[in-house]
Amino acid sequence: MSGSIFGKNFTITTWGESHGKGLGVVIDGCPSGISLTEEDIQKDMDRRKPGSNAYGTKRSEGDKIHIMSGVFEGKTTGTPISLMVFNEDQRSRDYSQIAECYRPGHADYTFDKKYGFRDYRGGGRSSGRETLSRVAAGAVAKKILEELGIKVVSYTVSIGNISIDREKFDFDEISKNPLFMPDKDAAEKASIFLNKCMSEENSAGGIIETVVYGMPEGIGEPVFDKLDANLGKAMFSIGAVKGVEIGSGFNASKSTGFENNDFFEYNNGKVSKLSNNAGGILGGMSDGSEIIIRTAFKPTPSIHKTQKTINKNNENIDINIKGRHDPVIVPRAVVVTEAMASITIVDLLFANMFSKIENIKYLYKR
Repeated sequence: MSGSIFGKNFTITTWGESHGKGLGVVIDGCPSGISLTEEDIQKDMDRRKPGSNAYGTKRSEGDKIHIMSGVFEGKTTGTPISLMVFNEDQRSRDYSQIAECYRPGHADYTFDKKYGFRDYRGGGRSSGRETLSRVAAGAVAKKILEELGIKVVSYTVSIGNISIDREKFDFDEISKNPLFMPDKDAAEKASIFLNKCMSEENSAGGIIETVVYGMPEGIGEPVFDKLDANLGKAMFSIGAVKGVEIGSGFNASKSTGFENNDFFEYNNGKVSKLSNNAGGILGGMSDGSEIIIRTAFKPTPSIHKTQKTINKNNENIDINIKGRHDPVIVPRAVVVTEAMASITIVDLLFANMFSKIENIKYLYKR
């Protein structure tokens, strides 16, 4: 299998399966001298782990991170950083019934067609549990961004058809409710909606917004490695993501050029914009404004309601999926979107170091 490596300068390689011995990530390209401990990473792991909120799977995993290499006496050494989590609560028997059939909305059918073989225990590599490796790598990327004064924050803006009221946006509220919504009233309504979905053995989707603060200008490449293109790839690589918007996104298609253009102004020695429809990116490069990304997640495909499908013999059958599954993916995916945005930005920040001869001379000329 190829495609488990992301990035060019700051690269991550994820490995492991949902019901194997463990999962992990190898990070290459991290500079030396960054303060890093297991506790630094564990904070984000705890936000993603099973049972972290009332609307998550009941699978009991501590997701305890182990730094296997690349850190000595609390500092990164510049060598590859290997991070690992051991699986503790696999119940592979829950998946024995689907070994010979294909779950609707999952990768079972496509895995079989691609490889002629699949790990049916929780989806193997296609399981959402793979994202713990990304979160671990993202925590390291955030440590680098912290050194540069850049901060990445994600939160839920909608669950089903219930959206936050921007007039009630409360940043402090994000960490106070299990759905990570910056609007208390919307979070309460969404909780009622999710409880109804659960009582009906159903699931829901939603949208996460990610904002990057403190981004310098000129990060990203103008052709294939555009900042927005790479952020789009990063978000689309997360399982269950079906749409990504930057800035005004699809609404830009409904506006005129005069309405959509962000006017520049110069005040007190600083260039700024009067609006941010571009979402902080122009021509594939950051413009110094906040970068705004919205990521749409489909409803969890594992539901207990009876569904129609086929088996390997192409026979039409009914299926009831057993096991422990999230009725909504969004709350646990909030930290995953933060991680992927952080990894992408670090990778392109490092690429930008070679864009001007002045940068190289600053490093090497004596």
